[in-house]
Amino acid sequence: MELLLLPFRWIYRGLVWFANSPRTLITSYLLMIVVAGVLYSHAEHKGAADSVWWAVVTASTVGYGDISPTTFAGRVLAALLISTMVLLVIPLITAHFASRLIVDDDAFEHAEQEELKSDVRRLRALVEEMAARQGVVLPEPVRPAPVATSGDRRGRRRRR
Repeated sequence: MELLLLPFRWIYRGLVWFANSPRTLITSYLLMIVVAGVLYSHAEHKGAADSVWWAVVTASTVGYGDISPTTFAGRVLAALLISTMVLLVIPLITAHFASRLIVDDDAFEHAEQEELKSDVRRLRALVEEMAARQGVVLPEPVRPAPVATSGDRRGRRRRR
């Protein structure tokens, strides 16, 4: 079963990498427009300017109708371009920039987290020292198991 899931994990990791790089997102969008324009030019025997215009209009799903594919290859290309843009590229671009707009001002920075951990360690040492002086036996601390997320095996999310 693990072997069957491996390609999906690779795809997921690739998408995460892809989605977290605005340069890659914009470059891929532009590259798809150019490649679709070139392929459309060959399939429909149109000029470069018209083909790139068709690719931009089709990718944005505006579809003015001034240029449309007439060959089977052109229609397949249009279907692939629309599907890829609507289901993958545009949502990834939107999600990336939306995630940049949503900022949690209450989130702890790394230095603050380390300071809190240090304070908890000192408090634990003081409590253990006081318990030892009083002859009190402290129960073992309950440590919850780390919850692993699908993107990070260690159970922690990375901050950028």
